[in-house]
Amino acid sequence: MVERRLTGMIAAAAVLIVLFIFWDAVRPTRRPVDAAADGPMRIAEPPPIPAPPPQATSPAQGATPTTTSQGTAVPAGPNGREPSYMELMARSETRRRIRSSGSTTYIGEMLEASGDSMLRRWDNRQTSPIRVWFAPPHAANFQPTFVEAIKQAFEQWTSAGVPVRFDFNADSSNAEVTVKWRIQFEIERTGQTDVTWDDNGHIQGAVITLATFDPKGRPMEPEDIRVVATHEVGHLLGLDHSKDSTDIMFPTAKVRDLSDRDVRTVLFLYQLTPGSLR
Repeated sequence: MVERRLTGMIAAAAVLIVLFIFWDAVRPTRRPVDAAADGPMRIAEPPPIPAPPPQATSPAQGATPTTTSQGTAVPAGPNGREPSYMELMARSETRRRIRSSGSTTYIGEMLEASGDSMLRRWDNRQTSPIRVWFAPPHAANFQPTFVEAIKQAFEQWTSAGVPVRFDFNADSSNAEVTVKWRIQFEIERTGQTDVTWDDNGHIQGAVITLATFDPKGRPMEPEDIRVVATHEVGHLLGLDHSKDSTDIMFPTAKVRDLSDRDVRTVLFLYQLTPGSLR
């Protein structure tokens, strides 16, 4: 009887040992906890996603030049400098004055046709006359009286009150304005003026070229030269073409002398500050 009980106990112990070994093999493994055992368990965060590298901004998207409230780019001033607030205010006032002049002058027409919205003129040269040189003539049909006719054309504009004077005793080394000749132009014209100016619209010099024959091959007379020269001196002073055929600055001169509007326009131009109006 004792032997049976002992055998049963041994069998039960064996079963318990087998069950303990089995449990130890299949039980879940315990995860290590954070070092701060007393605090709440923390969940590891994924590493931050790196930001994409900055992309180069194209000129069309750049922040410069600055823009106005209307979205129009503010043009850079001389030497790439943007205009100051005071310069922008002065330009605005000049535009207002031009609008107020209405049709009494053709300054507005000039600006519309120019494409660069720039007023160009000489500085006040009453005390320091602009130096003019007449290049030696080598064109057929040149007449000495042509020179006097050109001087009369200059005189018409100065007599109108333009604050500039001209010195006709210059030579090729110091001339600011050169008058030269050619037989004929290839296109429908008898005169041409090429003007140079600085970034601020101040005229620095000019070359006036006059033909001794008109586009049809007819010889020019002194009076014809005077009329053409009057138109070209208008360009020299900073005027562009007028749309009115009664003005001397009409592209194809239909009149022989300055109109009232020619005079008002040139005097108004010399009251304004030269330079860009954008």
